[in-house]
Amino acid sequence: MSPGTESITPTLKRAKARASIGDIIAVPDGKGPTCSHRKANQIGLMYHLVMALANQAAPAFVRLAAHPLRWRLLTELADGDLRVRELVTLVGQPQNLVSYHLRLLRDGGLVTATRSSFDGRDSYYHLDLGRCAEALADTGAALHPALRWDKATPDRQQRLPPLAVLFVCTGNSARSPIAVALLRRHTAGQIKATSAGSHPKPRMHANTVRVLRDQFGIDIAGRRPLHLGTLTGRRFDYVITLCDKAREICPEFVDHPRRVHWSIADPASAGDSDQASYPAFARTAADIDSRVRYLLPVLATRPSHE
Repeated sequence: MSPGTESITPTLKRAKARASIGDIIAVPDGKGPTCSHRKANQIGLMYHLVMALANQAAPAFVRLAAHPLRWRLLTELADGDLRVRELVTLVGQPQNLVSYHLRLLRDGGLVTATRSSFDGRDSYYHLDLGRCAEALADTGAALHPALRWDKATPDRQQRLPPLAVLFVCTGNSARSPIAVALLRRHTAGQIKATSAGSHPKPRMHANTVRVLRDQFGIDIAGRRPLHLGTLTGRRFDYVITLCDKAREICPEFVDHPRRVHWSIADPASAGDSDQASYPAFARTAADIDSRVRYLLPVLATRPSHE
């Protein structure tokens, strides 16, 4: 008996029983079932068998992630946001095949795509780790209730090595200072976090100060944007770009720190006034907060250059 046949057999027997009853009902007095009756019963039997298989289908996350290429795409995107051509190079498969499987992952809600602010012909793909955590919890519960994992985000209370992390965006007035503030908050200062901009603004955006104070109780009112060029020669373990434009011009640093990209739109461009753009700042801060929390377990396993 082939694997999985045991679980289907009872349903198959019930399907045959239904077909046999159909034979009896369809038989005219003194005559056996006609060819059309037999064909109808065969169709009925196949229907019940297909329904039995459908009812035992694996959860959606398992069906999506089990494919070798899709799993490889997920693991590559777990490190940071990437463009299609970068994924093609990493997985060594044709672009049309990679795009097809990315579409399936997007349809499944595991991956999202945003247009590059550097080149509108490009899109960055992002793995939604929060959605993956939920899908894994649902998958465990589908197998057995005791396997449900209700914790959607990693624990931030952990010992971390003395790492140095640099966050980079263009103006250093919104995205990167938000990331620094949240990383410092979640690590209680264990990580040396710095931010800078390729073309820094004269001052911090008012909504950056406001959203960190309102949503997280963090005060950065006295901070000023910093030019990326002032950090030449500094050693970092991670350099994380939060702007597609800044990624293209971000310089190399000594000791070859690990480079990660988070493709996040500039919230300041979402409105023509501070009041109009504040909701975009709130969404951006929530997105960065989620990414920072999922970064913590990665940092915990990384040795520092010190």
